[in-house]
Amino acid sequence: MHIKHRVVLTTGVLAVLLTGFIVLLSIESRPLQWFFSFVWVWALWIACLFIKRSVRRSELLDSILYLFIASTFLNQSLLSIHVGFFTLFIYRLILILALFIFIYHAIRQRGLFGEWERIRVKGILYFLLFWMAYGSVSLLWSRSVIDGVKYLFLLGIGVAFIFLAVFTLAEINRLSVFYNIWMIMTAVLLVIGLMNHFARIQLPTSTLYDGPDYKLAYPTAVFTNQNDFATFLTISFFLYVSAVKNSRTFWVRVGALIAAGISAYIIYLTESRASFIGIALGLAFYFFLLLPPLLKKWTAACGIVGLAVGAIVFSDRVIGKIAGLVAPSVSSGAPSSSNVIRGNLLQNTMHYVADSFGFGVGAGNLPYYLKNEPLYPTNQIYDVHNWLAEILGHFGLMIALGYVAMYVFLFFSLYKIYKLPIGSNRKKLIEALLPALAAFAVSSISPSSVSNLYFHWVFLGLVISSVSALKYETEEKGGTVETSDVLLRSAT
Repeated sequence: MHIKHRVVLTTGVLAVLLTGFIVLLSIESRPLQWFFSFVWVWALWIACLFIKRSVRRSELLDSILYLFIASTFLNQSLLSIHVGFFTLFIYRLILILALFIFIYHAIRQRGLFGEWERIRVKGILYFLLFWMAYGSVSLLWSRSVIDGVKYLFLLGIGVAFIFLAVFTLAEINRLSVFYNIWMIMTAVLLVIGLMNHFARIQLPTSTLYDGPDYKLAYPTAVFTNQNDFATFLTISFFLYVSAVKNSRTFWVRVGALIAAGISAYIIYLTESRASFIGIALGLAFYFFLLLPPLLKKWTAACGIVGLAVGAIVFSDRVIGKIAGLVAPSVSSGAPSSSNVIRGNLLQNTMHYVADSFGFGVGAGNLPYYLKNEPLYPTNQIYDVHNWLAEILGHFGLMIALGYVAMYVFLFFSLYKIYKLPIGSNRKKLIEALLPALAAFAVSSISPSSVSNLYFHWVFLGLVISSVSALKYETEEKGGTVETSDVLLRSAT
């Protein structure tokens, strides 16, 4: 059997087993549950025999990773298992299984030295490990250790996936499958979002579930609220746009165009202003990518001049805003608008960072401070609603600057590779990721917290793996990576 067919078949078998497991746990009748448990155990035994005899360890790891990627788009729906103060969802269970198989595979191969030599993002991986270590140390000065452990658990799951993705998705054909899974699963969420709006039906995972009638029309899909969904769609929108331009199959282009239009429409329905701006910024950069080299230089020069003029003209306002963030006075009265609340959340966070001498209040402890020691009123809202400020508040200036440096490195690495003769499939990937990075940088200020939005870590895993694989190819093939495009046409 062809390797690709074995991976597809194994992924299907695992998906059926997972579906059966979810159905099994949802059955309330005890006799039926015993009967289906018997059936499921036999199905599991047969599947294990098939995998042992016909599937290689690397293929099994690929299958589980693809299933894991697909399961992350289900978010917290379908299955929740409570273990102490942790909750295990489908994707967390599959990630644990994938990590065990990855470690077993690494031991049988006597290490990962060969794979490590291929990786071209070692600095990013070192930073992520340092981030985890710093967060663990920050528990020493955290007011709430339990909140810190919970937050580090979320962070650790995200970092674990990035490591797993970088080591296993080291080839462009696997990244193309990743890309296609993202588009397919997003299409499912778009259908749920349209049902939210037109049928006014919300899933139990949404905060709008059983809410007032006028809020039921906001699309939330499997997310907690409409802002989280809108932020997710700012990424997906550009994956679809790139597929419209670069896919060779007519119906794929038509489907991607329709999905991109529905994504933009649902973002409009969510009324997420940050996502609007993110889409606009991403589209502006996407058009910049498509300009001829000479026009790019003129456009970049005009942009720099425009920013300089704007900085001079509005310098007083900018200085006033910055001064307001660190002003020592304490305001009074209840804030009346979301902008005022967000401003107060940001001011509180900046004060906490200053009081901690730039080290942050400790992993997971920013909501604790906003709840118990607010300098400015926040109307009982305890999440800072700004991803970079969230990192800054929890982990301090060093980690926040490290995250920004990582983000900038990924952005310019992709842009540098894009200018090489890399072929249409790789251009498709980069043309999706670059504007999505620009859009997410803005739209990430919309959700209350990004740490619990797992698609952010999945997106980072896709970007970091793509940079590593593309940089390796360009170095190995002397600046051109067109030779294997023929192998990827079946994936597009």
